[in-house]
Amino acid sequence: MENCDVKEDIFQKLEKCLNERIMIFDGGMGTMIQKHALSEEDFKGREFRDHPHSLKGNNDLLSITCPDIIYDIHKSYLEAGADFVETNTFSGTWVAQSDYGLESQVYRLNVESARLAKRAAQDVAMETGIERFVAGAMGPTNRTLSISPSVEQPDYRNITFDELVDAYTEQARGLLDGGVDILLVETIFDTANAKAALFAIESLFEEGGYRHIPIFISGTIVDKSGRTLSGQTGEAFVISVSHTNPMCLGLNCALGAREMRPYIETISVNTTAYILCYPNAGLPNTFGDYDETPAMTAEYLSEFADGGLVNIVGGCCGTSPDHIRAIAESMKKYRPRVRPESIHNDYMLLSGLEPMYIGPHTLFVNIGERCNVAGSRKFCQLITTGKYEEALVVAKLQVESGAQVLDINMDEGMLDGMAAISKFIKLISSEPDIAKVPLCVDSSNFAVVEAGLKCTQGKCIVNSISLKEGEEDFIKKANLIKRYGAAVVVMAFDEDGQATTAGRKVEICKRSYRLLVDRVHFNANDIIFDPNILTIATGMEEHNAYGIEFIEATRMIKKTLPGARVSGGVSNFSFSFRGMDLIREAMHSVFLYHAIKAGMDMGIVNAGCLPVYDDIPTKLLELCESLLWNTDTDGTEKLLAFSQTVGKDAKKITVSDEWRMTSVEERLSYALVKEQCRPSC
Repeated sequence: MENCDVKEDIFQKLEKCLNERIMIFDGGMGTMIQKHALSEEDFKGREFRDHPHSLKGNNDLLSITCPDIIYDIHKSYLEAGADFVETNTFSGTWVAQSDYGLESQVYRLNVESARLAKRAAQDVAMETGIERFVAGAMGPTNRTLSISPSVEQPDYRNITFDELVDAYTEQARGLLDGGVDILLVETIFDTANAKAALFAIESLFEEGGYRHIPIFISGTIVDKSGRTLSGQTGEAFVISVSHTNPMCLGLNCALGAREMRPYIETISVNTTAYILCYPNAGLPNTFGDYDETPAMTAEYLSEFADGGLVNIVGGCCGTSPDHIRAIAESMKKYRPRVRPESIHNDYMLLSGLEPMYIGPHTLFVNIGERCNVAGSRKFCQLITTGKYEEALVVAKLQVESGAQVLDINMDEGMLDGMAAISKFIKLISSEPDIAKVPLCVDSSNFAVVEAGLKCTQGKCIVNSISLKEGEEDFIKKANLIKRYGAAVVVMAFDEDGQATTAGRKVEICKRSYRLLVDRVHFNANDIIFDPNILTIATGMEEHNAYGIEFIEATRMIKKTLPGARVSGGVSNFSFSFRGMDLIREAMHSVFLYHAIKAGMDMGIVNAGCLPVYDDIPTKLLELCESLLWNTDTDGTEKLLAFSQTVGKDAKKITVSDEWRMTSVEERLSYALVKEQCRPSC
């Protein structure tokens, strides 16, 4: 048979085919089942005739009760020219099967469905001499992690991440044991659900004893907004699921090919994976039927192929073997999309509802600090008294003030951190103005970190891990973070404690980097080092050079550790002057002005409370510079004396708007100069 060299593994076989021609997926399963007009008795068969629940409509069960029908449908698609058939397991989890009281049949249902599809594929391959493949279909379930089913309780969910992982693990195990060639996570309307499925799959590959097979991922854009049902854009969706290195990424369902075109183009230009597209037969009519003919669907998909956008095409709802036959015939004259070798090189990719790209020329990234119970008395009081809705206002103000990432920390002794961070992040999901930015899940308790990660559909940052508990603990946590699909902050801590000198900071960061890149295979662009911004002007002479040590360490990390970013908690720097906001803000601005020049990429700051460096009064600027660079042994006393002259309630540093009345050229010049001096932008 063609492409059946036993020495080739499934990855090699598919790579070879995908580079030679546009491959063909099958069409709608439900469409074909409906044509049989099956009764309740047909669905139940002999085995389930006494089952207490109605089973009509449980299409997945037909793999057990009417296997000949499912086999014939698979075979009809293969004979029409499909290279792939999907298993009849769209609802093959205990979550979906609980509606029918058939949770106990889930593993068997997936095994039998996989075997049926495999038998059909092998039979047609023997007849035609062309190998066919089976994709194990893993649908989205009828529940969602990112959207509350109750308008009155926006933080309520009727399913948990762990429950979904359990459900998908059982399904994936059945599909793998049944012999599928590919695992297909499809019709993704909530990326958080898909991340649970991918977590389950990766766990089986890494710890369950199963060999790796290709993963295909297909999202669903629900309307012309270009977003999933849970609100993500196509670019954000791609970023959120790409940590599993899928062989194919694409879209299916909800839209017809004509409506899907711009969104497939978005996916195509934002991934190095092959592109998969299987739209509906147009949009449904008023009766819920699909009117698009095979010729029409084939014509629309031909435009995709002619534009070099796709590698695999097929059909979803409303399509039939006639549609697949027409599509297969139309694809013969087109070359497949050429998969780019790289996209967004040297960029850290993050996402909330929208994408975020942090590259070599990106300005300083503000990580908003005020949603931290340890750093904001107001936020802490709101959370500890259960005023979560008011706490959301704090988050929204941070984003409006310029925070591009939102730090969430619930580390407070009297607080259930896991419950608090879960509740708050779920509430954020209901607020698009906040949820649009990536989150930084911040805790010294890794169980709290995991609780936060289980509630986020985007690609966020974990703050933080370190070598404090040794390499084994470090690697274990890093592997989990990678499986959740997050970037990571690594503190300059090891078994001997916190690094305070530049040399020690860099030594620990280099060791951590090698473990992450070489042992965990972490993307270097997803590594952020925090070389410890420590408090100066404490009265202890050895602390006076902490700012210098951080800046020097930053410069060395950026020079020696390719791809890695540098961050830090900026408020630590001025903690000796707590209660003196004007002084602290000036110190932060001066520190960031120099740290950014040395290569600092981002920091946890109070976005909106950073004065522009050039707008700091001359005397205050000189004192802050002297303190940072440790050039005056009396620098602390002089700054304290200065603070007494302005008082605790001194006005914040303001900027005159007179420049707005000047000429266009002068306004542009002013704006450009200020932008270069503004660490908060």
